[in-house]
Amino acid sequence: MTEHTTEEKRNRAVLVGLNAACLSRTENADEESMAELSALLETAGGECVGEVLQNKDAPDPRTFIGEGKVREVRELVQNMGADMVVFDNALSPSQQRALTDDLGVSVLDRSALILDIFAQRARTKEGRLQVELAQYKYLLPRLLGMWTHLERQEGAIGTRGPGETQLETDRRHIRKKIAKLEEDLEQVRRVRATQRERRIKNEVPVVAIVGYTNAGKSTL
Repeated sequence: MTEHTTEEKRNRAVLVGLNAACLSRTENADEESMAELSALLETAGGECVGEVLQNKDAPDPRTFIGEGKVREVRELVQNMGADMVVFDNALSPSQQRALTDDLGVSVLDRSALILDIFAQRARTKEGRLQVELAQYKYLLPRLLGMWTHLERQEGAIGTRGPGETQLETDRRHIRKKIAKLEEDLEQVRRVRATQRERRIKNEVPVVAIVGYTNAGKSTL
């Protein structure tokens, strides 16, 4: 009997950062923050296949990094078979759309990567609701870029009208989802507050368990 093992495909990512004089220290990328980003990618289940760090006076309004660096990143993506690009800096929705279109692969920034990790690690109902709410709020202004990228990939003539209709439908759906998540989260917080008041009133002792990840806290 032959044993078959299946290994989950890991995303192959090129990491990109910009160090600009006009940006604050927390907004800038450097070798240390890029190393941290690589570790975050590993935690999220991805693999770093290349890095590009640019020093520039100011970010490009359209693509954040310069046009020459965009070409360099695109070549690196193609040569390394990468399926995504992750920026160490925060990107605006319009910059993310432009980069996705220029590079031909999914483009994320550090915030999106961290949200993905939170989604994997969230265990409590409140934690899961908080992460899902943050993800939808992050996604809403970026929907247009996702639809533009999809239409460009499919190359279907005559899909612009239906695509725009679907875009508006998705926007309404996400706004409703955000409102529902906020309502659910508030309900969870009210229940938790009520339980806390009851414990205090009944003088029920509270015990906290502290330990490393996967140390067996949940089992206890």
